[in-house]
Amino acid sequence: MSLVELIAQADERGLAASGLACLDRCVPLLGGDDEILRPLWANLADSGDVGEWGARLEHARLKLGGPEEYDESVEDEAALLARRMLAAAPVDRAAAQVRVWADACSVAALQIHRLLDPMDDPGASVDSRREGRTEGISPLVAAELRRQVTVLELLAGHGSAGLRQALEVSGEGRRVLRAVVSRRARRR
Repeated sequence: MSLVELIAQADERGLAASGLACLDRCVPLLGGDDEILRPLWANLADSGDVGEWGARLEHARLKLGGPEEYDESVEDEAALLARRMLAAAPVDRAAAQVRVWADACSVAALQIHRLLDPMDDPGASVDSRREGRTEGISPLVAAELRRQVTVLELLAGHGSAGLRQALEVSGEGRRVLRAVVSRRARRR
């Protein structure tokens, strides 16, 4: 099943986890630590109320907020996309709002990985990758695509019990992205 189909079939918790996982993997671009989004994950795990989600989201936004000035580097373009993911996160976890956010986060996270991948990915668009056309896909983008699919499958198959595994998948992706950003910085 394609990523687009998985997002279309996901429930509210799966959508929130999908968007949150994409954002979580991109936290290194925002200067955040590995625990910054943990309270939002906990809210999903304990079926916390929407008001609590909103308060925890605002707290994360305050901690990850930063200067809105960017230069033209690839990392700054990627950071801008990550910052937009965070800004677009709905304070209300209603399914309609979370679905739009999860879909946008999916696209943004794949675009971020495409920008940062040292291998050229001149082939199909990010949208076509999400629809399942993966021939010639670059390694970093392929790994992000797999992580997105895995998170949605875990939540669809295991409900709230899949959140711990989804968090582990997200942590792995965060470490990979942190290493890519660090490597690029050393080359400059």
